[in-house]
Amino acid sequence: MRDFSGKVAVVTGGASGIGRALGARFATEGMKVVLADVEKSALDTTVAELRHEGGEVTGIVTDVSQHEAVCSLADEVYAAYGAVHVLCNNAGIGTDETRSRIWDSPANDWTWAFRVNVWGVLHGIKAFVPRMLAGGHEGHVVNTSSANGGLYPLPTTPIYATTKAAVTTITEVLHHQLRMARAKIRASVLFPGPHIVATNIFDAARNRPVDLPNERMDMLPPPTLDDIRKIAERAGAHFFVTQPKDVADYTLEALQQDRFWILPNGGRSHEAVRARMESILNRSDPPPLGMVS
Repeated sequence: MRDFSGKVAVVTGGASGIGRALGARFATEGMKVVLADVEKSALDTTVAELRHEGGEVTGIVTDVSQHEAVCSLADEVYAAYGAVHVLCNNAGIGTDETRSRIWDSPANDWTWAFRVNVWGVLHGIKAFVPRMLAGGHEGHVVNTSSANGGLYPLPTTPIYATTKAAVTTITEVLHHQLRMARAKIRASVLFPGPHIVATNIFDAARNRPVDLPNERMDMLPPPTLDDIRKIAERAGAHFFVTQPKDVADYTLEALQQDRFWILPNGGRSHEAVRARMESILNRSDPPPLGMVS
């Protein structure tokens, strides 16, 4: 896509972090932006702030883990605008605690993470892509993955990494299927970075669904950004963060260039991916992966 002015963008997880930054960036390009989020108060605040900055922004409370809710979101957007040109399936959570091991990780945490991180993406695709195809307009679907899992897994966060690996695969299959259908819609997978992004993704417990309660009260909560900083400093490693605005800026650039892999330069992703690919080709053990700076 080259021209965004007057087009319609839908961003899930839009009340804060990367979603908010994407909405703000699209608004500056003259797009009509719909932000969807499960947190009404935060969503209302974000919409008011972006409108104050001059953006044509609306908010719709949506739980992406529920197919009916995402279909309702699509109904509202199409009733208001008649089209969607950019869909960002961005909502995501982190559930891993600092000692998370696969063999004793709670089933409810796996279920919750898959509902949001994986099914949330699938629900967005199923609710919007058929209508986008029927509209016949040029468009783009962006699914937010992570270098952690989407490119290589960090062993300290098995649940999160597994869900993000699924998002990368879903998006790559979607890319091929859209090409096979000769569609005007493109698919891209977003890897926020190149460093840990300054968001509150691991503070997801505030929105934990009542039907999936915490099964292990002795577990430590997922690490905050400050926790990760301290771990890095104790290990003698440099700690850098990426701001959500920077992610939004290079995402827009990637959409203008019709790139599938929205992967920023810098950080350790390149060397980690190369080491992993070499281990596959050499049939050797996966390389040890520490914290990605």
